[in-house]
Amino acid sequence: MKRNLIYLFLGAVLFSCGINKRPEARGKILKGFIAQNNTLFNAEEALETELQARSKAFKDNFYSGYIPLLKYDDATNNPSSTPGFTNQNNTNNSPPPGFGGFGNKGSFSNSPTDPNIANNPTKGASILEIAEAKALKTIHNYSVTRKGIEKNPQIFDAYLVLIKSRIYQNKNLEALDAYNGLKLLMPKDKRIPLATIYEGLAYSKLKDYHKADLIFSELKKQNIAKKYDQLLSVFYAENYLFAAKKDKAIAELTHAFEVNSNRPLKSRIAFLKGQLLMELGKNLEARSSFMDAYKYANDFEFEVKSQIEIAKTYNSNTDYEGAKKYLENISKKGTYASRKNEFYYALGLMAKKVGKKEESLAFFRKSLKEKVSDTQIRGLDYYEIGKFFLEKDDYISAGAYYDSALVAMNHEPTKILLKEQSENIKKLSKNYYLIKKNDSILQLAAMPENQRIDYFQKYIQQLKTKEEIAERERKQKERLEGFKSGDFNSNSIFGSSGNNFQDFGNPSKGFYFSNQNTVSKGNVSFKQIWGDRALSDNWRNSNKPATITDIKNTAMGTTSAPDPRRYEPSFYIEKIPTDPNQLSLLKKERDTASLGLGIMYDNLFSNKPLATKTLYQLVDNKPEEDVMLKALYQIFAMNYEHNPSAAERAKQKLLTDYPYTSYAEFARNPRGNNFIKASEEVEKAYTEAYNLYLEEKFNESKIIVENTLKNYPKDALVPKLTLLNAFITGKMVGKEVMILQLEQIVLNYAKTDEGRKAKEMLNYLKSDLKMQMTDAKGNNIQPAQNNNTKTPPATQNGNLFNGGNTGNSPKLPPGNNKTKSEKINANKSNSLETSNLPTIEAQKK
Repeated sequence: MKRNLIYLFLGAVLFSCGINKRPEARGKILKGFIAQNNTLFNAEEALETELQARSKAFKDNFYSGYIPLLKYDDATNNPSSTPGFTNQNNTNNSPPPGFGGFGNKGSFSNSPTDPNIANNPTKGASILEIAEAKALKTIHNYSVTRKGIEKNPQIFDAYLVLIKSRIYQNKNLEALDAYNGLKLLMPKDKRIPLATIYEGLAYSKLKDYHKADLIFSELKKQNIAKKYDQLLSVFYAENYLFAAKKDKAIAELTHAFEVNSNRPLKSRIAFLKGQLLMELGKNLEARSSFMDAYKYANDFEFEVKSQIEIAKTYNSNTDYEGAKKYLENISKKGTYASRKNEFYYALGLMAKKVGKKEESLAFFRKSLKEKVSDTQIRGLDYYEIGKFFLEKDDYISAGAYYDSALVAMNHEPTKILLKEQSENIKKLSKNYYLIKKNDSILQLAAMPENQRIDYFQKYIQQLKTKEEIAERERKQKERLEGFKSGDFNSNSIFGSSGNNFQDFGNPSKGFYFSNQNTVSKGNVSFKQIWGDRALSDNWRNSNKPATITDIKNTAMGTTSAPDPRRYEPSFYIEKIPTDPNQLSLLKKERDTASLGLGIMYDNLFSNKPLATKTLYQLVDNKPEEDVMLKALYQIFAMNYEHNPSAAERAKQKLLTDYPYTSYAEFARNPRGNNFIKASEEVEKAYTEAYNLYLEEKFNESKIIVENTLKNYPKDALVPKLTLLNAFITGKMVGKEVMILQLEQIVLNYAKTDEGRKAKEMLNYLKSDLKMQMTDAKGNNIQPAQNNNTKTPPATQNGNLFNGGNTGNSPKLPPGNNKTKSEKINANKSNSLETSNLPTIEAQKK
């Protein structure tokens, strides 16, 4: 007993001596005890609290990309990230390695390095910033170094918290800085491999996948503890995935699945592995992996999604029947019955994959009828049905389903992609319904009076039947709602009067929205007054259509409010235009819209067959010449390379009916811009033809040019030869044919120097194309002044016909004393200088 009292006394003396010493002189055992049970504990608790909060808040996205293996390792799911500390300078103490900057170079980061800040870490800080500050405080206050080596083992834990808290704040460079400091102070600690794993994670998050790979592969060679290997396998597999090395990622996921014992994590590993195997077309292996995901799942949502992925791996008729039976059976079991809509969606995808389109459509419709468990699935059902109609070239029906899909979906990336296609369909729909409306009016205008009356009598009969059915359904619905709610007062259909939409806000009528019947009537009344409106700002003054239906109603001129004369044939007949000018305008609008519709089918949806069909229908309707030419040109341009038979009719019509247009020139010689390098023979031929042109030997020059174009159609000098040929034609034939050839050059070689020069020449030649009137003696007759007539550019800056020059217009040779009228009547091409034709030397430059 006496001995025990002596030991107790000595222990008390030693403890009191340690307390009175300065902080730097305290022992490592005492400092380790204080650090572990105070500041470090708080840092670890803060970090763990944040990671748990992230895991709970995390929601898997099964519709885009891959699932993450660790729920908390996702910067987008950070429930407590708010602006935190600002950096302040520490004037009293220099921080230990890893507090900021890069190693010991004295360059500090934005992390809180001042111990005074660390003493008050909660002010304006997120939980991870609190963990970071507490870890820094632990390192600053309780570090015990001897000859540059850390002696307090708890400091390693503090550094580890510091590294992790910085990584999960996306401060990866600062995390690497902390790792370098830890490795400098504790190089021989047995836990260094754990810190090195997080070094690799930091590099992976910086997208330096090669550096991360080197770190992870080096750790793989070491005999590290099993718990470290479990974490390493997870991070290494994801690094392979981010680096697009899917085969290696699958191999590492297999290892991760074997070494990890945590069931939820094993389930996620198996699911991710299944996703990768599916992408590589290994359906049997993927199915096995998804079955493991289902087996180890501890989350009902994960179980359902695993079952759906299992179903997707069946892609043959034999497999399909088995998978179909499997999913239909499981959808009837217990809680799975609440997810029938998801299972029907999966069945629809399976049927579509094996080519059973009608059956897949039926499953998607069934899914829509079931209770909604996931709004994204409902949106995808609408999308798949819309896609079905899109493949059948029914863009209008597809657009209606796409509108519904956009409303239901909650996954933003999918909505963005779908919204673009939906907007394209809306553009197309405007033209489609305009064509439909004008075509109907033109057909009715061409009908005899008795046929019109018969037509509208049939329409009125159909309208009456439709409205009677709708009225019966409405009354039946209101009657059922009245029985269910027990509402037999005056506001119900059993009473003599009821609240109207106009009575909203009247206290004597009761709360408007408490009675579903009054709300239903209010909806009808609202639509009669305002029509269908999209829910948006300034809806009263906005004419913005909400859906495809709104676009249809706007284009067709229909409204929601019924007209009391709608049962009279004369009500419709008197609206049919009879004025020839108005009918001509309707036809022009229809034809122009048809041209736009055909072009949109090709440009927006790459549907050349439907575009060709639409444009040929337009051609058959005999539109105005301008629209006809554009339609024929579009048909030929989109088909002459890949479908010459479809282009042939358009080509022949251009050559036969419009032989002297630039479109006909294009049909004769539809060359592109894909030229090879200029050959030596072509260079010699061009030089010879050019010199002959300068010597005014136009026939010889033209023969050389035409033979060269025939023998070398893909040479790099083809644009120059073509431009030279146009100049020769202008000298020999006249400006009219030259203009046609220049227009062809602009069409074929718009992006070349020759194309630009041809465009300049066209602007010049067309600037003064008018007839100069003369009397019997040859004197000029001045036309009456017209304020709308522009002064030709050729006469605005000096006497162009005596050597003057207007800006970019080509010079004309001096010394020609003909009158202006004689000049205009002469070919303008005869007065063009050869400076517009580049030489071979210019080409080489």
